[in-house]
Amino acid sequence: MRFVNRLSDAFNRARARRLATRDAPDSPMSADPCIDLTAVIQAPHGRVLKAFFDPDALGAWWQVVRSVTSPRILGPYAIEWKPTDFRDDTLGRLGGVFRGTVMHFDAAAGFFVADALWLPPDGDPIGPMALDISCTSIGGEGAAVTRVHVRQTGFEESARWRRYYEVAGHGWERALASLKALLEC
Repeated sequence: MRFVNRLSDAFNRARARRLATRDAPDSPMSADPCIDLTAVIQAPHGRVLKAFFDPDALGAWWQVVRSVTSPRILGPYAIEWKPTDFRDDTLGRLGGVFRGTVMHFDAAAGFFVADALWLPPDGDPIGPMALDISCTSIGGEGAAVTRVHVRQTGFEESARWRRYYEVAGHGWERALASLKALLEC
């Protein structure tokens, strides 16, 4: 248990440093492409957070065909999409697998996935990346409105990485709209 506590403390310190430097004008992080999106969903934060781990919910809002996700420290976060019929000029077919390790999970706040990779159906993996999902109740504890913040980072200068973030950014926008529609009905 001490290992898990030290790991959680290290995560919290690193997260605080990331948040403090990500918007600084001279920060190297500010120049790198990333995904940084927020959605407000009319549902309790526990229900929203569960939708990131429940296989049926993942299939409904993110079109995932298979998943192995464990909402716990050092748990797997692996999701698979059906390969597309079309080919992107830079990335090849889309779909494939996104996989990483849950390094932090807080049922009241969200989760953090590290060492994440996208394994496309064709071509080499893209990664490592980090995925940080926060779910904040708006209006106090027990409120039925949640602000979901998605931040995906990790970058190596190349046309593939830049194209990945362009495509994945649009994908996340559509996915969050689908999550909102699913949970608000």
